[in-house]
Amino acid sequence: MQRPLEIAFKDLDSSDFVRNLVEERVDRLERFHPHIIGCRVVIEATHRSAEGHHPPLGISVEVDVANRPRIVAKDSEAQRSMKGDHLAAINRAFEAVERQLENLSDRQRGEVKFHENARQTGSIVRLFPEQGYGFIEIGGGPELYFTRNAMVDGNFDELKVGTMVQVTQAISEGPMGPQASSVGIVSAQRRR
Repeated sequence: MQRPLEIAFKDLDSSDFVRNLVEERVDRLERFHPHIIGCRVVIEATHRSAEGHHPPLGISVEVDVANRPRIVAKDSEAQRSMKGDHLAAINRAFEAVERQLENLSDRQRGEVKFHENARQTGSIVRLFPEQGYGFIEIGGGPELYFTRNAMVDGNFDELKVGTMVQVTQAISEGPMGPQASSVGIVSAQRRR
């Protein structure tokens, strides 16, 4: 890292155990992601417990990477009355940072799949205006279910069987199988 690691304890006594754990986790981040230029970790008592001891712990991890937005992960956990440690919250926060750094690395290597044809052209094959839904056929694929709410311009009432539409397919399936997340009437057809 270009800047030294910052570890701050807020409303909480400093702990060598926690400080060492954080340093180990940051060293691990640096080994796998060498482009980190700085890291700041804040460990705090989020509020005082009713009993006055064993406050819950909150952790915030901020990582700076060159030419990228700051990566931030936060977590909290009630302090364990037996040990007084917060391993789980610290580990979860650092694991969230690691996932974000992995995603960033994948994008930089070009390993993230971008959908070149996110919007496809199809036609309305079945329409149920009273119920507010219909089905779209896209060349060679299964019919896509869509609802009135998926219409980009709210022009569901303009649709007819055979209307050409631009469709973005949803990642997950809906109650009727594959579904469209957005549907818009092809602009050339709208001008007629």
